[in-house]
Amino acid sequence: MSRRRRVLRGLLVGVLVLTAYCYVNNTTVFSDAAGARPSLLAHRGLAQTFGFEGMTNDTCTAERIHPPEHPHLENTIASMRAAFDAGADIVEFDVQLTRDDRLVVFHDHRLECRTDGTGKVRDHTLAELRRLDIGYNYTHDGGATFPFRGKGVNLMPTIEEVIQAFPDRELLIDVKSGDPVEGERLADHLAALPAERLRTITVYGGDEPVAALAGRLPRVRVLSKAMLEDCLYRYLAVGWTGHVPAACRNRQLHIPETYAPWLWGWPDKFVDRMAKHNSRVVIVAGDGGFSRGFDSAEDWERLPAGYTGVVWTNRVDRVAPLRDRS
Repeated sequence: MSRRRRVLRGLLVGVLVLTAYCYVNNTTVFSDAAGARPSLLAHRGLAQTFGFEGMTNDTCTAERIHPPEHPHLENTIASMRAAFDAGADIVEFDVQLTRDDRLVVFHDHRLECRTDGTGKVRDHTLAELRRLDIGYNYTHDGGATFPFRGKGVNLMPTIEEVIQAFPDRELLIDVKSGDPVEGERLADHLAALPAERLRTITVYGGDEPVAALAGRLPRVRVLSKAMLEDCLYRYLAVGWTGHVPAACRNRQLHIPETYAPWLWGWPDKFVDRMAKHNSRVVIVAGDGGFSRGFDSAEDWERLPAGYTGVVWTNRVDRVAPLRDRS
């Protein structure tokens, strides 16, 4: 046999061995997740949902809600309690800074879409925001009726009130701005909590505020777009070996279902690898745009077999029974 043929044969054997190693190290064919089940993350508690057709970043979602099936308004203590009661393991809520340096729980930067107020949240004091009706502009029939008017006065909570209301539950806090000051203010508040309480809190949001908070509280699990991209790019390069890059550790990883199958070891081994480094995997529906969730029986059927991570949902009341029956 010529030297050239021996070299080619050696290369072929090497490629086959490497391919076999990658397959065995990352396949979930032989995984056994019997008895395990995913956790549920309730987006904004148990909230009113809306259609995504024609959505843009400027769309007022309160003006396009579905006909109400429950009485709850997003980002209120009542909606969070209803979500936990329905079977949520984690509840997500949004925070914004007020003019008097308080952190209130509200989604929009401006008040006009949902409330009877005007202007930016950060231009108002907590006392002023308390007087608003946060359900004022919700409508499902183009403005013919407003089913929540008069029912949302004094329902905008502070972060202190939420944490006090759910002292032993998992919470995900969304910092709704790109201002690092908001990350600093949130860090000021969280730093006063006991270490065991901090382990139940995760923070995500804009790159700058999350980076500011992570610098102050490195043990808090965090996520931003920049952090997610850094983690996944590095993992795609080396994850075939089973190694988890430092950029993927102590993170909350929101993985769109359309991209998930490209990850080494998805789903079982990927979820397990991240869990060993205090990182939590959350699958979000579609490409992850506009907070799409697994909200129906049809959505639930798309979950990969054996998935044991976290599922993002806007209708925990609908999907918790599906999870519990499986």
